Amino acid sequence: MQAKEQEKLSIEEKSKLFVQLLEARKKHFAAMRAQEKRNKPPTKAQKIKTMSTYLKNMAGYKHNQLNNKSFNDIHKLFDKAIKRSTEKQKVDEDRETTELQSLMEVIPKKEEVAIDAIPLATKPASIVDWKIHKEGKKSYYQIIRADGSLKMYLVFSHMLKSFDIEDLETLYKLVKAKYRSTRPAEDLDLVLYRYLKTMFEPHVEDNVWKNQSDYRVLDWKLYDSCGVHSLRKQNVHIHMLVEKRYPLTAPTITDMLNRKLQADH
Repeated sequence: MQAKEQEKLSIEEKSKLFVQLLEARKKHFAAMRAQEKRNKPPTKAQKIKTMSTYLKNMAGYKHNQLNNKSFNDIHKLFDKAIKRSTEKQKVDEDRETTELQSLMEVIPKKEEVAIDAIPLATKPASIVDWKIHKEGKKSYYQIIRADGSLKMYLVFSHMLKSFDIEDLETLYKLVKAKYRSTRPAEDLDLVLYRYLKTMFEPHVEDNVWKNQSDYRVLDWKLYDSCGVHSLRKQNVHIHMLVEKRYPLTAPTITDMLNRKLQADH
């Protein structure tokens, strides 16, 4: 501000502006520190935490079984758990292949049957961790799998296009483990937490269900790969598993039927 403009301000107004300046500086430097922290490579302690989270949620280990173990010990347990998961996945794939071959054998050859050749999809490795990754002004969900591969998604619905139900269940277990006693602070973490909690643990008293009448349904989609219905309403998204019941109101259901379902297949 110019000197003349400052002179017109009262002491109270100057104090208020000074407080606003301090708050803005605190937020600015807090954001810078958070970004620096996210960009740092994971420490050994962070790696232990990631592997321990996977072992507890996916391999059934208890906290006291992992507590005070060395990095190498936890790494060995983690490798064994990943190997078991990979072997189980291979057994499942072999069984599916055998079942498909058996099915092909019982089709009568004398009938003219047109069959589209559909290659068996290879199931990606299990999800072992996730985090929010920032590039410039954009934030992405970064999904980390057991084979070390990374994939980033700009919005939650992009994950639904490439996930299956096992991926969603694993991700929810990891999110719940991280926020068991706290609430997410950052916007994208909070969005992911709310989407998954609404999907897996719907409660009639949650605001998303209590305020249904405030928003009209804009579109209704089904993501086949993971079996999830997605409602896009004004200012809110609702994601629901096809096998689960949710407290939808009659006006919302009527709105859905009027819009008609858009499915992947």
